[in-house]
Amino acid sequence: MFWASHFLATLAVVLAWPAPIALSRAQWPSRSPFTAMILWQAIALAGGLSMIGAMLVWGLEPLGDNLLEALRGLWDVLVNNRPADTLGLMHVFALSAASLLTAHLVFTLLITYARITRQRRRHRNLLNLLSSPSHTNPSTVVIKHPTPVAYCLPGGARSVTVLSDGLMGLLSEDELQAVLVHERAHLSQRHHLLLWAFAAWRSALPWLPTSRLAQRAVNELIEMLADDEAVKQVDQETLVGAIAVVATGSHGPTIGGSKQTLPQGALEPDPEQDDEASLSTVHRLRRLLEPKRPLSPLQSFSALATSALLLMVPTVLLVAPGLFV
Repeated sequence: MFWASHFLATLAVVLAWPAPIALSRAQWPSRSPFTAMILWQAIALAGGLSMIGAMLVWGLEPLGDNLLEALRGLWDVLVNNRPADTLGLMHVFALSAASLLTAHLVFTLLITYARITRQRRRHRNLLNLLSSPSHTNPSTVVIKHPTPVAYCLPGGARSVTVLSDGLMGLLSEDELQAVLVHERAHLSQRHHLLLWAFAAWRSALPWLPTSRLAQRAVNELIEMLADDEAVKQVDQETLVGAIAVVATGSHGPTIGGSKQTLPQGALEPDPEQDDEASLSTVHRLRRLLEPKRPLSPLQSFSALATSALLLMVPTVLLVAPGLFV
C-alpha cells in the first residue's frame, strides 16, 4: 500500500495540473465534443479519487495489505478499542485529511445543488409572472424584452425554453427552429447535470486548474453538442445565422458573397460581453463555418480507452494495490 499511495499521489498531481492544461489547449475536442466531454469527466473523477485515495491508502497502510482489510482494522480500532500502536501521527493526519476532503466535496455538491434548485424555483416564479406561453411552440414561453434572449430552464416535466420577443423579431422561422432545437438538446441530453457537477467541483477546489479549465471546457462542449443536434434538423447556414443573432442582436451584411449573413464582428470576441461566453461563440461559429474532419474510430477509441483507464487505475489501487505495485 505504500507504493500505491505514492502512485495515487503522482496521478493526482498529473490530473490536477499538466493533464487539464494539455487538454484545454488541444485542437481535437471540437472535432468530437462527446469524446472530449467523457475525457474531461474522467479526469475530474479520477483526480478527485486519486487525491482522496492517496491520503486514505497512506493512512491505512499499517492496518492491512488492501483497503478492505485495512478498513476492518480501522473499525476494530475505533469501535472495539483495539490498540493502534502502528498508526503514527502522519497516518492519523492523512486519514483526517482524506475524511475532511471527502466531506468537503460531498457537502459542496449538495450545497451547489440546493443553490441551483433555489435559483431555478425563483426564476420559474418570475417567468410565471412575466412571460406568456408560445402559441406555436410547446413547452416554450416568451418574455417581453428587446434584448435577444434564448435559454432553457430545466425542471423535469416542467422544463421550458425561454425566448424574448426581441429575439423572435430578429429571427426567420428557420432560425427560430434552429434555436429551439439547440435549447431542447440541452434539456434532452441533461446538460444541466454536467454543469451542476463541474460548478460544484470548481466551488470546492477553486485553486485547482482542473476545476477551472474543466468548467470552461464543459460549458463550450455542451454548446457544441447542442449545435450538432440542431444541424441534424436545420441546415448549417441557418444555425450560423441564428447563433450570430443571439450573440450580437442583429443581422449583418452578406459576407464573402455567400448566402450566410453574420453580424459585423461576429467572429471576433466582443469586449463588452463576458470574455468566456464571447470566445465560446467565436469558437462555435468558426467550427461550423470551417468544419474539420471528425476523429477517426481509432482516435476516438484511444480517447475513450484513456478515460476508462483513468477511472480504473485509482479504483484498483484502492481496493487491491498489490495488483500494480
